[in-house]
Amino acid sequence: MSLDTALGQLVDDRKLNDETLLRLIAQAQQSALGELYDRYSRLVYSMALNSVDDPALAEEITQDVFLRIWNKATTYQVEQGKVMTWIASITRYRSIDMLRRLKVRPEGNRAVWAEEDDELFESIDPIDIEEEVQLNQRSDTIRKAIAELPKDQRQALTLAFFNGYTHAEIAQILNEPLGTVKTRIRLAMQKLRHTLRY
Repeated sequence: MSLDTALGQLVDDRKLNDETLLRLIAQAQQSALGELYDRYSRLVYSMALNSVDDPALAEEITQDVFLRIWNKATTYQVEQGKVMTWIASITRYRSIDMLRRLKVRPEGNRAVWAEEDDELFESIDPIDIEEEVQLNQRSDTIRKAIAELPKDQRQALTLAFFNGYTHAEIAQILNEPLGTVKTRIRLAMQKLRHTLRY
């Protein structure tokens, strides 16, 4: 394959849906795996990190998941759920598997994913996984939106919604007039609604 053809294929891959990419991966098309990695590696890493709380392990799990996808793309069936759900299922199982193996190997020795683990993997409910993925994505979006707020608005909003203080209590804590606190919270909520498109 020429360089022009390969680049053309890569551009085309970006226009393909996830199911088509998996079919191409099943045919050993590396550019399709690269595109799927670009689409989902951050989500996989985020889910893994949330499970194992170790960046190095999360990175290892991410690599394992995409190796698994490369090797098992032919087993995906569209009627079983979205590609994103399938990938999230692999990630969740791989994270659980990693934690379980580390507990029995305190030295931190790594173990490969055994083929006999497939039976347990198949028993994971894809509906629960999809809900978990969507919740994780939504939580990340909200955290980023809050982080972009001005400091005074973010502080007031955090005290109100995450710490449970009343507006009057927040005014005392911040030593600010009650009207100022209410205005900051209102402005913060307006910005969040705009950012999150509620």
